[in-house]
Amino acid sequence: MPAIGCDCAVCRSSDPRDRRTRPSIVIEANGTSILVDTSPDLRMQALANNLRRVDAILFTHNHADHVFGLDDVRRFNQMQRSAISCYADADTVSSLRRMFSYVFDPPTQVGGGLPQLTLFSIGGPFCLGGMEIVPVPVMHGRLPVLGFRVGSFAYLTDCNHIPDSSWPLLVADGGVRTLIIDALRQRPHSTHFSVSEAVDVVARLGAERAYLTHICHDLPHADTCAQLPRGVELAYDGLVLEIQ
Repeated sequence: MPAIGCDCAVCRSSDPRDRRTRPSIVIEANGTSILVDTSPDLRMQALANNLRRVDAILFTHNHADHVFGLDDVRRFNQMQRSAISCYADADTVSSLRRMFSYVFDPPTQVGGGLPQLTLFSIGGPFCLGGMEIVPVPVMHGRLPVLGFRVGSFAYLTDCNHIPDSSWPLLVADGGVRTLIIDALRQRPHSTHFSVSEAVDVVARLGAERAYLTHICHDLPHADTCAQLPRGVELAYDGLVLEIQ
């Protein structure tokens, strides 16, 4: 994503695919809309992509760039006139309760309203809107976080290691054919996959197509994509994928 105060070629690029906001996706199927993470850019992302409904939220972990847009969820509460179910591992649920205590332990003065959320701790696969959601434990440095698999699709952001115990979750039942995976930059990083490391994961999984996400301003979209293996490219804001 562009860096504050930076004049590099990517930060000054006129290619809209280089104007990246923080990682988040929406999964839509069977009339159900599932948001993954509430980034600080949620309001802008929702407006840019005409997002009008959120039936549930999956959280990968508790870092600020993945949860600090939580308050903007209240607009969906207003439109839908219902609370929204949120799913995360137990540590992330505990962190959300602490970080957003004004939501889960509301003060006397509410002001403009509060998000209406119901938190659920997850420890294994569960169903939403007729879809089986499979949490995939991965490592973000020394922090355990969750990726998610839905059918032949998997989303693995903010990770630099896939534990041996998680590979079976990705290769079972025909495996993952479409993958979105963390690839911060070309150089190694202590908590994120590099581009080459992410490409190695794609090859090991045998995914037919893969999209690299959580990209820093070291990676110009067009030039980087030109150097990637067939079927692998950088993700960009507004990308829409159809999954069979």
